[in-house]
Amino acid sequence: MEKLADRIPSRAASQTPSETTAQDASLSTSQGFSAPFSGHFLDKSPDAVTARAIYLKTLFGGVGALTVVIFAVFSIYWGSVWRTPHHALPGWIVDFDGGPVGQSISSALSGINPGTNGIAWQVVSASQFPEGISQVQNAIVQEKTWYAVIINSGASTSLSTAVAAVDASYNSSLAITFMGSEARNENIYRAHSRIVAGQLDAITHQFTLQFLKNISSSTTVETLLSTTPQLVARPIYYTTDNLRPFDVPVASAVTLVGLIYLLTLSHFIVMIAASAREVAGLENNLTLGSLIRVRLVTSFVVYFFISLFYTLLNRAFQLPFDRNFGSAGLVIFWMLNWIGMLACGLGLEAMITLLNTRFISFFLILWIITNVSVSVFPLQVLPHIYHYGYAFPFYNILRAVRSIVFRTKNDVGLNFGVLFAWVVLSCITIPLFQWFMRRRLVVPLGNTVNS
Repeated sequence: MEKLADRIPSRAASQTPSETTAQDASLSTSQGFSAPFSGHFLDKSPDAVTARAIYLKTLFGGVGALTVVIFAVFSIYWGSVWRTPHHALPGWIVDFDGGPVGQSISSALSGINPGTNGIAWQVVSASQFPEGISQVQNAIVQEKTWYAVIINSGASTSLSTAVAAVDASYNSSLAITFMGSEARNENIYRAHSRIVAGQLDAITHQFTLQFLKNISSSTTVETLLSTTPQLVARPIYYTTDNLRPFDVPVASAVTLVGLIYLLTLSHFIVMIAASAREVAGLENNLTLGSLIRVRLVTSFVVYFFISLFYTLLNRAFQLPFDRNFGSAGLVIFWMLNWIGMLACGLGLEAMITLLNTRFISFFLILWIITNVSVSVFPLQVLPHIYHYGYAFPFYNILRAVRSIVFRTKNDVGLNFGVLFAWVVLSCITIPLFQWFMRRRLVVPLGNTVNS
């Protein structure tokens, strides 16, 4: 089979420019046009009518295919942001106070119905955190929960003491702390922060009304109003502790948009390599094994350097790589981009074998949409059908980038493993698809030669 394939002439290699021009002129004449560049689109000769029909059929067939893509593929992304969040996220209420303040806040907050777009608050005993607040903070960073509302130790005692002593230095915002990690997913964090702010404002306001009733008969009310009016107006309040802030604006270029750029770069490499093989005549002149090796080695080498340049671009714009892994962070980020480009690009490399350059763009749209749809919001708030994202390239690249840049949970090893699995899958499918297409090309030619 391979010897027979070697005899297949390469059109690009066997034709000179003058022969190609002459052939194009002959083809133009055979389609009803008297000479090159002399025809009109609405000519009525039989061959011109046929050419026009082919053109319109191809054009409107492509438009029809794009219409299908709009409704069948774009709907995947639209569905991921429609009525999102679709599920509530878990949050902890930890009462380190144990007094009236802690009991009041815990009872009010846990009684809120989260619906589908809020936070499902759960009271967790403070005894589970013998190391104190730092242990709760670590639990959030390690993604055991999304948020926590802490009623700080001594909140009730501090309030009572401030009232009794008419303490003008009393700080009501030290009573409660709301904790979260913005860098885990800045989109959902910002939305939920507004929700939590509204909940805590309402709860502390209600507490204030009850507090005013309790001290209204006290002889110290006038003194409190004249000395510490803020204590009367706001006896308890909260502060926000953003454990992993999204504090590097340029990181937005690599957490989503940059992933699309990576995939676009991969697509360019696939198209350039395909054009280079066609122009050089390698598709028809190389043996099957040699052609497969050329395609794989080209991808690995080219992506290695393109990913380096992409990494250096981010370094030039001062994206921090040393927060979580020290000086090794830069190399880890580079290797992540390399394996990520291979995971995305080799998939295109495999599919272009079956679809060729005319139809690979349709797969590119599907490849982008299915990856982007699981990268904007946390998978936990999306409909369960989007949980396929756990195994997709963009999700795992994004998780690893956040760990490198923002010190979120370190699942980098798992993320690399998933990306490597995609590379291995493509290294299997590329030879299989190439063998299938070569067999389709060689077998009919062999039948012709034998006859």
